[in-house]
Formats: sequence, structure tokens, C-alpha cells
Amino acid sequence: MPEWFNVGKIVNTHGINGEVRVISNTDFAEERYAPKSSLHLFMPGKKEAIPLTVKSHRVHKNFDLLKFEGYENINDVVHWKNSILKVTEEQLSDLPKGEYYFHEIIGCEVVTMDNEVIGSVKEILTPGANDVWVVTRENGKDVLIPYIDEIVMDISIENKKITIKLMEGLIE
Repeated sequence: MPEWFNVGKIVNTHGINGEVRVISNTDFAEERYAPKSSLHLFMPGKKEAIPLTVKSHRVHKNFDLLKFEGYENINDVVHWKNSILKVTEEQLSDLPKGEYYFHEIIGCEVVTMDNEVIGSVKEILTPGANDVWVVTRENGKDVLIPYIDEIVMDISIENKKITIKLMEGLIE
């Protein structure tokens, strides 16, 4: 069973020629939505994915507009509203050294350099200059760990373990 990753949500149609308006949640829109790219459509309440091939892609008012091969009319795509576009893990690109997909970080155990367990990453916030990891503690409130070189010392995706340098005030 393949693991699926969301790349966007169809929120509406655009025009009458089968184009759909997508709110994208991929950092790789140019690659994901390039003509001839494969995507899978997951409709609410349906278990089976519909394989799609991108025919065209353009950006209009902060939306990605996509047209798919074999779907030339608004009537072919109007029922796709609120559907999710996904790719399989095999379709994910290799990232440069030191960069990670969110799904690789979420679930990792966070420990100090003295091997004291802080908790595990449950969410990643992207407020601005750097990401912030929300770490759930077994007893206590969540801890916010900024993803910066001064704090994050090591990331082992294979071991699902992140080592941090505990700075004063980081944990209450």
C-alpha cells in the first residue's frame, strides 16, 4: 500500500474548459504540476484514487490552475470540488543535505545532548525566518523548538531522533 502525500486541494473550477483552481501545499509546484506529471485525486467519501496526468498549469491570483488530460469540460471536473491531489512517496524528490520533508521530522524523538528525552515532534509551524517544531512532552505543556543551527545539533531520520542543545529558557 503506497504512502500518499498531499500536494493541493481543488477548491473550485475555473472557466468552462475543465480547468480547476487548486490551493497548493507543496514547495515544488513547478515540478508537481508540470505537464505530463502524475497526480492522484482523492474525492471525499471515496476510497479509490483517480490517476490524473497534468495537461497544463498556470498561476492566477495565488491559485494554481490545472487542466488534466482527458478532462476538457467544466462538467468533467465540477464534482472534484474539495478533493485532494496527492503523490506517492516514490514521487518525492530527493532534498539537498540538511533539508527534510515535514513527514520525516514529525514523530521524531527530541533529546538533549545529555540524552535527556524532551518529547516528540507533533507539528511544524512556519511563522517566518525559520520553522518551529512543536514538541509534545509526556508530562507538561508543549515545547517550541526553533529549527536553527544554534539549537538543533543532529537529525537522524533513520533513527527518528533529533538532538538539541538545551538553551536557557527553552523549556520551562
